[in-house]
Amino acid sequence: MARSPIRRVRHLQRYREIAGIFIRHGFGELTDLLELQPYLALPRRLLRRWRQETPPLGAPQRIRLAMEELGPTFVKLGQVLSTRPDLIPPTYIAELAKLQDTVPPAPWESVRAQIEAELDAPLEELFATLDPIPIAAASLAQVHAATLPDGSAVVIKVQRPNIQPTIEMDLEILFDLARLLQARTPLGKFYDLPEIAEDFATTLWAELDFYREGHNADRFRANFADEAYLHIPQIYWDYTTRRVLVLERISGIKIDDIEALDSVGYDRHRVALHAVRMIVKEVLEDGFFHADPHPGNFVVMPGEVIGAMDFGMVGHLGRRERDDLIRLYIVTVQLDDEGIVDQLIRMGAAAGQVDRAGLRRDVARMLRRYQGLPLEAINTSEVIEESMSLAFRHRLHMPSEYWLLGKTLGMMEGVGLKLDAGFDVFAVSQPYVKRFMWRQFSPRTLGEKALRGGQEWSDLVLTMPRRLSHLLDDVEAGNLSASLHLPEIPDLMVRLDRIANRLSMSILLAALIMGLATLVPAFNLAEQWGLVITLILIGFAGASLLGLWLIFSIWRSRK
Repeated sequence: MARSPIRRVRHLQRYREIAGIFIRHGFGELTDLLELQPYLALPRRLLRRWRQETPPLGAPQRIRLAMEELGPTFVKLGQVLSTRPDLIPPTYIAELAKLQDTVPPAPWESVRAQIEAELDAPLEELFATLDPIPIAAASLAQVHAATLPDGSAVVIKVQRPNIQPTIEMDLEILFDLARLLQARTPLGKFYDLPEIAEDFATTLWAELDFYREGHNADRFRANFADEAYLHIPQIYWDYTTRRVLVLERISGIKIDDIEALDSVGYDRHRVALHAVRMIVKEVLEDGFFHADPHPGNFVVMPGEVIGAMDFGMVGHLGRRERDDLIRLYIVTVQLDDEGIVDQLIRMGAAAGQVDRAGLRRDVARMLRRYQGLPLEAINTSEVIEESMSLAFRHRLHMPSEYWLLGKTLGMMEGVGLKLDAGFDVFAVSQPYVKRFMWRQFSPRTLGEKALRGGQEWSDLVLTMPRRLSHLLDDVEAGNLSASLHLPEIPDLMVRLDRIANRLSMSILLAALIMGLATLVPAFNLAEQWGLVITLILIGFAGASLLGLWLIFSIWRSRK
């Protein structure tokens, strides 16, 4: 009996629910591909309807609708995938970016019980006022306005009750599906799908940890302590747990509400300037950026100060990643297609099997579109969109943080252009880029790099005798072996085998033709015609035809 591909039988009902939703949206072939149908016992009418009906919508629209119906885990998965153009085509990227993370609020009584259980006190003792109607409700949490006993206006972010068991079950199912897709589809040749599922699970669990979100906000506040144009709300740690987050309530005008901004006389160009400065500083100076900068998370306060909210999703860039981005930025501005390909390979984005010539050709084709244009005429969002298509076509494996950053930059440029149609993102970012480049080549930075290099060489020299002794012991004991794997070798051996076969046949045919040609004059064809002469002539003609066939086959194969 075949072993079931479903490892977690206790989740069988949820498996059936997921499979049923995908089948209803026209993806029944997945159950066949993964050989799940015999184990799920799905209704025959559902399978029959899938095979008979033609879906009215395209696949990208149907996958988005299916994920919305499947609930919070799959909505979050779709949102994460919309930042990964190296994994899915651009048409799916655009559709998954539309996923709505708004759901009806949880019943107030269950929310109240959740807050009281987390803070270990009745609401009346904790807050002077608390509005039971939420300001916003999403798949993972909802937000309520409240007032502390000292009169401070706050908002309470409450994790939806009993959501963690559902997410844990869905993540276990996703691990199973990733394992099956890895083993039974061509995707497994290009991607480590279980590792992608693991990364997604880490991201989702981090977003569910409100302690972490509070510390993210504190870190942003420390990073921007000297910048008056950005306000980060205060976290009230005495009222915060892993499932409840209480923070300062800030009020202002939504950053893309142009009419409201104009009605109070705010300088929209200044607001756009502050927004881009915030992003550039986050990326180049801090290496720690807000990764969900949609307009709903930013408000404009008096003095064109930007108030930021929702710090659950953040991105991290180390010094090396920032160095790589600056180098990539420099060769891109120089329109150096060969330099771009070299930098992508240096960053590990283009693996050994990448078609370097094809990648360079596509990069050059993309750069030609922008040749001669001033920087202010280049639309960052368009460049990012083209880069996404190129990344999918050539299977470029950029770290997820880079794609998250690309999406962040595209969203903020969209906000900037909406605030000020003539806004030049590059002009604002250039001083920060120059400052970062100067810092990279400053004596202090070079000294730090030299010190790290010296420490590594010192460690190598100190451990070399011991490692060499172990190596010699392995050699003496016969335990040392080496293997060389070259993917081109099998194809090369086949070609060499064909060449050797043709060479052998050529030599044999040449010897046969020469031998027969030598024998023919030894007989007087007019007087000694017989069986021997006939066989010689037939052999000579056959050998000549084989020789002509060999010449034709060599010419046809262009070898």
